[in-house]
Amino acid sequence: MPADTICKIVHQYSKGPVSGEDMAKLQEIARDYGAVKNYVYQRYGGVGSLPKLYPGYTVQNEMTKSGLRESLGMPSVYFYMAVFDALGEIKAQWTRTKTMILGNVNQNQNLSEDEKHFLRFLLKVNNGFESAVIGSPLKLPKDINRRYDQLASLVDVRRMENYLARQTRKCHKKLHTQGVMGFSMTGKAYGYGDHGIYIAVKEKRKRIFVPLTDGNSYTRQIYVSLFPEESRIELKVPVDIAVKKHRDYTKIVGISMGMMTMVVTDQGHRYGEELGIYQSRLSDWVREQQAVYGKNKEANPGRKKYYAGKRRLEEQLHSYINRELNRFLKEEKPQIIYLPRLPHRAGEGKVKKMNHYAAMWQRGYIKDRLAQKCREQAIELAEVPGKDISSECGRCGALGEKEGQLFRCPSCGYQIDRKENSARNARRRGLKTEEKSEL
Repeated sequence: MPADTICKIVHQYSKGPVSGEDMAKLQEIARDYGAVKNYVYQRYGGVGSLPKLYPGYTVQNEMTKSGLRESLGMPSVYFYMAVFDALGEIKAQWTRTKTMILGNVNQNQNLSEDEKHFLRFLLKVNNGFESAVIGSPLKLPKDINRRYDQLASLVDVRRMENYLARQTRKCHKKLHTQGVMGFSMTGKAYGYGDHGIYIAVKEKRKRIFVPLTDGNSYTRQIYVSLFPEESRIELKVPVDIAVKKHRDYTKIVGISMGMMTMVVTDQGHRYGEELGIYQSRLSDWVREQQAVYGKNKEANPGRKKYYAGKRRLEEQLHSYINRELNRFLKEEKPQIIYLPRLPHRAGEGKVKKMNHYAAMWQRGYIKDRLAQKCREQAIELAEVPGKDISSECGRCGALGEKEGQLFRCPSCGYQIDRKENSARNARRRGLKTEEKSEL
């Protein structure tokens, strides 16, 4: 992909209700798709299958011989898509597992520095980790193998391999998916035409037609999301788009993010002031529905309506977030945005309702959408250290006091909104970092 383009997910929507018969055919594909993924998770998600994951042809051949596709009567275009989809998620799960193990290694005070160095080496080098945990042959290039021999001479290798095996059993979990409401398809499984899309189903040489709200057509891998309660589908298409470059975007802007007001700039401009209202609406509704479900759980009331209602509220919230982020970029015209690095979520407080609000805070979604929009418009988004950023004075740098929504500095007498003060500190820290890097 050229450097001046980025990948963006484009959404397409069905026009009018999808018939019950056609929706049932799509749901059948989704159920089979989920069954294949769960089969791959179960069979290849464990330690013993690590050597088979790369490049994946072994798994493909074994799945072909398994007879699962024939027993499901599933078209090959969906079957192998599900297999490689599951393999990709298993690989990602192993990456997360290794990251967790690395964190445990770094924090383990009972390990010497030589032992930690050796374990980091095994986690980093190709074939090193799987060789340690399953005893497969260690195949390394000569120069890397010499480094391995040097590190191995300083530690008890068997003890280190046993440690990695224990950590793997502790950290790694096999994946499983329930209630799959979608599936991926390649160009062989669909075709655009007649202001809609034709999608292959399990019947041989049969496709169903779904009218779309737009006349665009693509030749990419597409993910189909099903919403049977609403009789509609949604298509998610990854496309390459040109990066927009704005000559008049020249400002350096510091921002802070909040749970009630989404973004406050170093100049005191506020965006997303109704974020708290939208989030409270979602959080309150979820709490109420969970209470109702808890009382009637034995009667098995089902969760389809719950998920449909929650999704509608989330879509309203996300739509508001995106509108306000677009307004922020259009009005501020930033060249660089400095954002404080968000801390880990704090422990729960005494008020359960506030704990639930905090848990539902869409800060990860907001940050991801801001990063995507900055990439699309050639805006630099840089994180700065967030430690004590709300406690320092944005004017003189001294430690101050927070009183409600205000920040007061006893040293210089400065008084300002807390969020605006944090945004000013973010800008100041970002500029200092730039100055140091230029020296």
